[in-house]
Amino acid sequence: MIDLIYLVPLLPLIGFFIVGLFGKKLKSESLVGGIASAAVGGAFVVAVSIFVSMLGHGPEERSHIVRLFTWMQAGNFSIDISYQVDQLSILYTLIITGIGTLIHIYSIGYMHGDKGFPRFFAYLNLFVAAMLMLVLASDFVCLFLDWEGVGLASYLLIGFWQHKPTAAAAQKKAFVINRVGDIGLSLGISLILATFGTTSFAQVSKL
Repeated sequence: MIDLIYLVPLLPLIGFFIVGLFGKKLKSESLVGGIASAAVGGAFVVAVSIFVSMLGHGPEERSHIVRLFTWMQAGNFSIDISYQVDQLSILYTLIITGIGTLIHIYSIGYMHGDKGFPRFFAYLNLFVAAMLMLVLASDFVCLFLDWEGVGLASYLLIGFWQHKPTAAAAQKKAFVINRVGDIGLSLGISLILATFGTTSFAQVSKL
């Protein structure tokens, strides 16, 4: 069951593409909101199933690395696209997907009549997908990329109503503050790589 963890961020990501590409053509707020909500709700169901399957294992057996593919390799250094499933990451996964589903459902009514209805739900799906990849990352470099994804989705959502001066100002502020965080995070990852020769959580913890 744990091997299905890739579905947790994948489902909201699929929802993002469906709503983003075809949302205006669907011409139904209920359908657009339903697809986006179902994508996150489906991820919640998968996360709950994985959480339940982990309950039957001892503490030392509740940490798993689910490798998808190798993204980058140079000599002895490599970066795998993989997810780390343990007690902490699955807890955050449940929080993100559970609360995210409720937010999606509430937003169907909140955003009713807005011209950007499909665009809002596409951004919301993207935000959830990025957060899930962030908490499930098993490598510092992947964590950084997922952090950027969360920053992008936040930027898009904060400035959703760009015609409002307050929204535009808040969007710019979020962009600047996130760049400060980027510098600190990138420096930290560089130090980890220089010190340990790896950016993998599992390998660093063993050194």
